[in-house]
Amino acid sequence: MYKVDLPVDPSIENAVERRRSAETTRKARIFNTRLRVLGLDLDALNQQVQEKKHQQNMEEHRGRAFDKLRECHDEALFHHDIDEREKRAALHTDLTQYWATHQRGEDSRDADLECDLKGAFMIPIPEGELGPASMNIFQGEGIGEEQKRRELMKKTDRDLQAQKEDNERRLAGDKHREMLVSKELVHQDRRGLQLRALEEECKKAERIALDNYNQALAAEQAMTLKEQHRREERENLAEVRHTLTSDMMTECAEATAREVGGGRLPQVLVDRWKGMSPEQLSAIHREREEQRLERQRQREAEKMQDAALEFQLLKLSREAEEEERRAEELRREKRIQTDRYNMQLAREQQAYQEYLNKKLYTNKPSKDYFYQFNTSSR
Repeated sequence: MYKVDLPVDPSIENAVERRRSAETTRKARIFNTRLRVLGLDLDALNQQVQEKKHQQNMEEHRGRAFDKLRECHDEALFHHDIDEREKRAALHTDLTQYWATHQRGEDSRDADLECDLKGAFMIPIPEGELGPASMNIFQGEGIGEEQKRRELMKKTDRDLQAQKEDNERRLAGDKHREMLVSKELVHQDRRGLQLRALEEECKKAERIALDNYNQALAAEQAMTLKEQHRREERENLAEVRHTLTSDMMTECAEATAREVGGGRLPQVLVDRWKGMSPEQLSAIHREREEQRLERQRQREAEKMQDAALEFQLLKLSREAEEEERRAEELRREKRIQTDRYNMQLAREQQAYQEYLNKKLYTNKPSKDYFYQFNTSSR
């Protein structure tokens, strides 16, 4: 077996190399302990997204390049077909011209037999130069040639006439069939028009009947509504008349009370009650006056309570002000005592500083001074 080296597409080889390098980089990143992280590696994800976008862009560019290449190939194949057709047409034209120029039937030696020219275009050759193979017509061959030719012409005329009649009959049959088909189509069109007209008439009659039915329903509904309105008006008028003439509107005193028996007061009918007796009115006025007086006493008690509360608040505020004043006096006295103590400390500090200065210059401290300083300090 022989090893055959097939051509490799450079784009495929480059894609394989890129895939291998990407896999190598991925393994190096995964197995590198310094770059290994927990969770999501955003840089790697972004890089993958960028690589995916780049790959998609490359595939789109490759697809557009393949489309352009396919269009170029299609256009080249189209032009090649056109050139082939033109070459074939030119070759056929040249061949036809060659046949018409160099291979005419009149120029052949058998033209008088094939074309029935009787040697009109035969090349004149001396009879002494002709051999046995040069003979065209043999003895006894041309007997009855004219009769045969006339019979052949008649037969040809009959055949042509039969073909012509057959063609005419066929054309007449075709015309008759076309006429029948056209008549059938016209009949179908007329029938379709009639059916459509009948359908339109039916639809029109149906619409008219539906309109009449709707109008009848509308009239019946209108009459029903009118009758209902009249009945409601009659009922309303009867109700108003009954209400106006009822015991409630006429304020009949006998209709408001009902005897219950047993020595109890008569029961008042609420649905017929339209007024009160003078005793009931006086009881209501008396109760209202009592309620007014009770409300007035409550307001006066509330006023007195508010006044006592205000007085208590005023007393508390005065006591608070007095307490604040005493506290302020105590703070002022404490500040005065503190100032006096600070002044005494300042004088003692100044005296001690003078003593130190004097001792520093004289180096002979005086007992009387020490005695005086200690006495003042005490």
